[in-house]
Amino acid sequence: MSVGLRVDAGDPTPPYEQLRRQVLVHVASGVVTEGARMPPVRQLAADLGVAAGTVARTYKELEASGIVRTARRAGTTVAAGAAELARSSLVVADSGPGLDELALGFVATARAAGADDGVIEAAVRSALARP
Repeated sequence: MSVGLRVDAGDPTPPYEQLRRQVLVHVASGVVTEGARMPPVRQLAADLGVAAGTVARTYKELEASGIVRTARRAGTTVAAGAAELARSSLVVADSGPGLDELALGFVATARAAGADDGVIEAAVRSALARP
């Protein structure tokens, strides 16, 4: 699941919030599906170069909003109905999904399907050309 997650040190948004929003986008767009297992806190923190507490806070926020659930043996997984919750969370947070989040979701979905950047760009140009 850490595929595509990143923390931008130059972004004024706190790292836990950057991660939370990225997970929401991945879940809302279907890149990460119901039942998918999230990486352990320490592993994701090490992969991203952030403190374990940052990832723990991200998971806590996602759990509080019903996006993930945590069980001792199963770890943290994407909850049932998370996609719809994630979509509504993005809309409520922004009064409409931001273009950056929509683009991120589209690109992540297209890459997960095996499309390269040229194909993704062509799809966007094709969509823009339609009335």
